[in-house]
Amino acid sequence: MRPIKNIVFDLGGVVFARDPRKFEPEFIKFFSFVALAKMPDFWEAYDRGDISYREVVDYLAAYNGCDKALAESNLRRSILTQEEIPATKHLIEQLDAAGYHLYVLSNMSREFIDFLRRKEVYNHFRGDVVSCEERVSKPEEAIYRRLMTKYNLVAEETLFVDDRIANIEAARAVGIEGYLFRTIEAEECCNELRQRLLIK
Repeated sequence: MRPIKNIVFDLGGVVFARDPRKFEPEFIKFFSFVALAKMPDFWEAYDRGDISYREVVDYLAAYNGCDKALAESNLRRSILTQEEIPATKHLIEQLDAAGYHLYVLSNMSREFIDFLRRKEVYNHFRGDVVSCEERVSKPEEAIYRRLMTKYNLVAEETLFVDDRIANIEAARAVGIEGYLFRTIEAEECCNELRQRLLIK
């Protein structure tokens, strides 16, 4: 078994999240579909770059039975209130300092990724593969292959951290080891990864 050299992070629910304590129940309910095992087709299309910001606003309004002004306001707020998960940020800083090569593999729309790339933690990543730019998304095999080809990664030397089991299983299918991240137990998950990767 080869030692792990590369660690690939999903973004939403692993590196970034909204703190639900800061939002009213109506807002949480508006985006409750993101917790579904399979998100609505329109949101997946938005992540792949197949539909625009304006188009997804229309879909959100229809899906939630509200006017477009509220849908756009909630979408914009959803983007601007993404925060770094403190436990994950600290782990990433430690992994980078220890010499691991860190990357991103994420299903993410243009507006979200443009905002997140400006966050401090993003400076620790050597590169990324994002669905809206690749026009392919997890758990499709092609996006994992693209990551490995783009950055010349060896699958057996790579660990993928994601909060969706389907994405982990797809990574394993191409030889990449996976770790299922539990967002509500972020501190515990980061400690588990720390024990494995940093404490010898």
